[in-house]
Amino acid sequence: MKKAFLTIALLTTFVAICVAAINGFAGKWEGKLETETGEVYPLLYNFQIDGDKLTGTAKTPKGDMPIEEGKITGNDFKFTVSIEDIHIAHTGKFYGDSVGVDIEFNGSKAHSTLKRCPPTP
Repeated sequence: MKKAFLTIALLTTFVAICVAAINGFAGKWEGKLETETGEVYPLLYNFQIDGDKLTGTAKTPKGDMPIEEGKITGNDFKFTVSIEDIHIAHTGKFYGDSVGVDIEFNGSKAHSTLKRCPPTP
């Protein structure tokens, strides 16, 4: 009985920690993307979390575009951003103080590290 109670308590604590960590993922994150040709693009995402669903926006040269098909599994995530008929796949991992994101576009892949945006006064 004591062993079962301890197991349940540990599982409950683990789930609570995971939920708290993922909720820390919500908000604005920024970084830079350097392409294989050396071009550098600013990245800005505003993530919103609802259970295992990831929504929000990505700032693009065409304005803020919605995050589509967003899914969170543990600390891993994936989503797509569409600009007109171009679909840009994103996969990544939330590390608490940073986000690693891999972006696939037109057969090319690039990696970027995002940092949380400072709060606006």
